Formats: sequence, structure tokens, C-alpha cells
Amino acid sequence: MTTTELIQIPEEIQKSFNGKFLFPGDEGYDAARSLHNGMIDKRPAVIACCVTTADVRDAVNLGRDLGLEISVRGCGHNVAGRAVTEGGLMIDVNPMKGVSVDPAAMTITAQPGVNWGQINRASSVHGMATPGGVVSTTGIAGLTLGGGLGWLQGRYGLASDNLIGAELVTAEGDVLIVNEDTNPDLLWALRGAGANFGVVTSLKYRAYPVTDIVGGMILHPYDDAAAVFDAYGRFIEPAPDELALQFGLMHDQDGVKLAALVLCHSGDNLDDAELEVAPIREYGSPVLDDVKKMAYPGINTLFDPSFPRGAQNYWKSAFLRELSPEVAKIMVDAYATVPSPLTLMLIEPVRGAAARVDPTATAYPHRQHGYSVLIQAQWWDPAESEVNIAWTREVFDALRPYMLEASYVNYLSEDDGALTRDAYGPNVGRLRELKRQYDPTNLFHLNHNIDPAG
Repeated sequence: MTTTELIQIPEEIQKSFNGKFLFPGDEGYDAARSLHNGMIDKRPAVIACCVTTADVRDAVNLGRDLGLEISVRGCGHNVAGRAVTEGGLMIDVNPMKGVSVDPAAMTITAQPGVNWGQINRASSVHGMATPGGVVSTTGIAGLTLGGGLGWLQGRYGLASDNLIGAELVTAEGDVLIVNEDTNPDLLWALRGAGANFGVVTSLKYRAYPVTDIVGGMILHPYDDAAAVFDAYGRFIEPAPDELALQFGLMHDQDGVKLAALVLCHSGDNLDDAELEVAPIREYGSPVLDDVKKMAYPGINTLFDPSFPRGAQNYWKSAFLRELSPEVAKIMVDAYATVPSPLTLMLIEPVRGAAARVDPTATAYPHRQHGYSVLIQAQWWDPAESEVNIAWTREVFDALRPYMLEASYVNYLSEDDGALTRDAYGPNVGRLRELKRQYDPTNLFHLNHNIDPAG
């Protein structure tokens, strides 16, 4: 008996469904189930490619009534790969790509198949932006619902902080409007733990006047990496909210190891911005200084070549207590023996507006002034998985003494289930109560899960 015969789509759904259902062997099935992380290779029994909220509602009801495991795929960037189920029903909202910008209200409304490059393009026409990620192909829904670190967080907060409304399909198939006045408890939960509570079919953001910025990458010789790390700490601590600055260890296109300082200054006066970043540009003897004035959407493409779709991915991340010489030595020494030239090590600061929010004001709790460290291991050949994963775990273990008990849900890998409590921190109890209210059977469990049973 074939999968199509095993799963019977009711005639009334087939007639009214605006999208399409894909089964193994159908044209488009493999493309729809593929994710950014090439390590993930799962085969849903059926994929519901949705183009309307009604499609999503029908898909949720279908999966629940048939007893199928449900996964939800937006743009498929999350490293853990939980957007695709093995043998269940994948709800694919990637075809839902509408964007609406309201310059008078300073808001942006978008569907869950939109990525940050697309939303930035649409809003930039009106001289507007909302805080998003640092890679243009990342989906807005996944990043926002998990918190949303990005270039504008120091000035305007996280992506989730600027989520002011949503449309949500619940486990019961109800379509709820979520905002500060209607279902405010769900808005609180969507701001950092949203994948647990249903399928978001629309996201509404607060936006700000952002046009041009001063930004780019400064690359230093790897022999200077420890000194650049030290300088990074001196530059970032007194920096204004408008200046986002990251430290990274990476390879250039010729495979040469480098230490990087990557910055985005979103201040209103670009001449002042250039003066404030001048000490960073004048430091040391960089091999490349590509900092310049650019339209804001450009800074979100800077890392795109470093995140190739289809590569094998295994990440580890945490929040550091401080930028200490010990941390610098561990990172620099470890990267000297990194197995793959695609692998990056990055430090992102948590500061400014993002750090001035109470940890319980949204589901995302990590508001202490500090630093996120990401070990983003990537490689092409699956035969090299063992050595790359082992190297990543070894480096992460070496950094443990300098970490806080806190994890960023968007950076957790498939085997990081034990860190879910660290991801939600003091908000676990309230989130579990809401999970019991809106999804008591844990229908939506292919995520960094909040178990309603505790």
C-alpha cells in the first residue's frame, strides 16, 4: 500500500485547498522537504504546501485527526532541522510570502514564508526597517519566534521585542488574532517561544526610520587574533547603542584563517557614525577594511556567503560571563586546528535596548549585558561529520567554565534538548501553563519543546 493510499485527504479539503499536497515521489516533494542544514534528511509522509491561513487550518486539523506527527517549515534555516518530520505531516508555509508596509503607522506585516532580505527590501522603499537577523535568507518567523538577535538590537531591541501582532492557528484549528489587546498572553509567549503554540500565519512588526548605515567587515591576520579579541572588548564596552560590533574567526575564499571585526552603525548622522567607528578601523594592520556607507539591507547580506545552503551544519552556542583572556586563548587555539574552512566562531554582544528589557517581560529571557558565542561548524562531505562534530563539542566543553546557564533557542542543535530549560530560563513555568492551555496534547512538539506534562 502506498503512502497516498495510507493517508486519505478528505474530498472537501482537496476541493477547497488553495495550495497542494505532496507525497513521496511527487515533483517538488524533495525540494519542499529540504532544509538549509544538509545534515537533515527526513521524509514526511505528506507535505501540505499552504498559501492561505485556511490551508494552514485545514492542514493542522488533518494532521491532528489522522494522528500524524506535525512539523512546520517556514524558510527552513533552523540548524536543528525540526521543521521536517519523519513519516508525518509537514506544514510548509514557505509559499506564503506577502509583505505589507504601512509608513503612516510605521508597521510591517508579513507572512511566514518571507525572509529577512525580502522584508528589508520591501520596507527600505519607505525608509523603514525592523530589527531582524544578520543573514538575508533566514526566515522572519523562525528567527522572531525564538528571540531574534541582529544588527539593530542595541538601538531598537530584538526582533521578538518588535513583534506587535500575529495571526495564529492553534492545535484545535482555531484562528486567533494575537496582540496587546487580544490574547496578550500568547503575544508574550510568541516573543521567544512561539514555535510551541501553533502555526503563525502573519507577523506584524513595529518599524523605525532606518535608511543608510555605516558598516562592513575588517579582517586581520590570524596571528593577531588574540590581540584583536582584546581590542574588541575595549571597543564594544563603551560603544553607543547604535553600534553593533561582532568578533569572528573565519577563513577567506582562499582558505586563509583570519580574525574579523564586523560592524553596523545605525546612527542617524552618518558623519558622526564614521567618526565613532574610526578607532576600530585604525586599529592594528588589517588585511582588508570594507567598512563603508551602505543601504541598511546591504549589511544583512554580508554573512550570506558564509552560510551556504546544503552544507552539513552542527552548532554549539552559549552566553559568556565576560570577554576574558582565557576565552580568547581557547577560541584562538581551537580555531587553529579547525577541520573545515567553512566553520565560523562568532561573538555577538547583548547590550543596549535588548539588555534593558526585564527577563520576564517576554518569553525570551536573556537580557543580561553580555555576549553570545556561536561555534558554527559547517562542512560539505558527510564522511567528515564525525571529526567536525567532535571538534565542535571539544571546543564547547573547553568554554563551559566561562558560560552562563543560558542558551539561545535559535542556535540549538538537534541534540541540545537538555538545554531547553536554559533557553527559557525563569519563564519556563508560565510557558508550561500556557502550553497546557493552548496545546495540552503537545501536538506542536517538533521544536525546542515546552512539555505541558512538565
